[in-house]
Amino acid sequence: MRVADAQLPALSDDFEVGLATAAQVITVFSVAYGLMQVAYGPLGDRLGKWRVIAIAVLASADTAAACALMPGFSLLLIARLAAGATCAAIIPLSMAWIGDAVPYEQRQPVLARFLTGQILGLAGGQWLGGVAADLGHWQLPFVFLALWFVGSGVLLWRARTAGLQASPPKSAGGHPLREAGYVLRQRWARVVLAVVFVEGMLLFGAIAFLATHLHLTQGLSLSVAGGIVTLYAAGGMAFALLSGVLVRRLGEAGLARGGGVLIAAGLLAVALSPVWWSAPLACGVTGLGFYMLHNTLQTNATQMAPQARGAAVSLFASCFFLGQTVGVALTSIVVERLGSAIAIAVSAPPLLLLAWLFARLRDRHRH
Repeated sequence: MRVADAQLPALSDDFEVGLATAAQVITVFSVAYGLMQVAYGPLGDRLGKWRVIAIAVLASADTAAACALMPGFSLLLIARLAAGATCAAIIPLSMAWIGDAVPYEQRQPVLARFLTGQILGLAGGQWLGGVAADLGHWQLPFVFLALWFVGSGVLLWRARTAGLQASPPKSAGGHPLREAGYVLRQRWARVVLAVVFVEGMLLFGAIAFLATHLHLTQGLSLSVAGGIVTLYAAGGMAFALLSGVLVRRLGEAGLARGGGVLIAAGLLAVALSPVWWSAPLACGVTGLGFYMLHNTLQTNATQMAPQARGAAVSLFASCFFLGQTVGVALTSIVVERLGSAIAIAVSAPPLLLLAWLFARLRDRHRH
């Protein structure tokens, strides 16, 4: 998902395109990822979530290899579009499978542990992208990803019978659009989907340019800048390790409120600090805040329409990634016209407001 973030300046130079144009390698992935959810959710409900995940992982090996082999920017965009389409099934259907297998009262800590894989992947992708860009070989991370997908896909396929251990509720059934319509008729589902769209737009529009900001304003190499940004994964790991305690003490609404405060503080610190050495802590704080808020949203997504859980979680992922697409596109324009500091800083206040608004709505919904 994030392997291209730290590569944007290198891609801009190599293919002789502007920074906003280079950012299309992120947006096309997100567009495909979001749109394919309409198909994957109902497909997982019908054919079995585990089986669909395994097939998607194996297909992702091909699309990752294609990204490494593309000689021109237009062909790279096509390969990234295909990669977004194949990767789209993995995380949402995994979350839906957890929703089938784990009771709601135990689900948030389990999803937090599941997050550790996402966190390591997001951090590793940004760091590998930055290192490869500094070495002048942006293709290397895609080769690594292709090999990783092959190994993971084989293991998943061999263990696919484990997917039968989950017992999903009786499905709402029928056409994919009918399942999506069933989800959208649930008022709380509409709230969760709207919030995660705006979260993706505001937060990942900023995160996509953090490494570029540190490179341009602090003079750091892309590998160092990408490595610093990956420290938001440390905040995510802290949440995963402490999730049981945090859930018990703060509750869902408290996690959302606290997450909003930490996200806003971290982004403002990165954007406005005159020294680079404040960025590692700020990125860690941002990561902790993000996972406090996003894990709460994920947990609600797994229960907002249990009879169509695959479709519900896939719609959740679709809104999240379409929000990211809009956010990256808008932020790239602001970066080119007003600078990266302003582009990152302006996302902080509305994210804080969004988190507190969701917490209030969550309390009202619970009561």
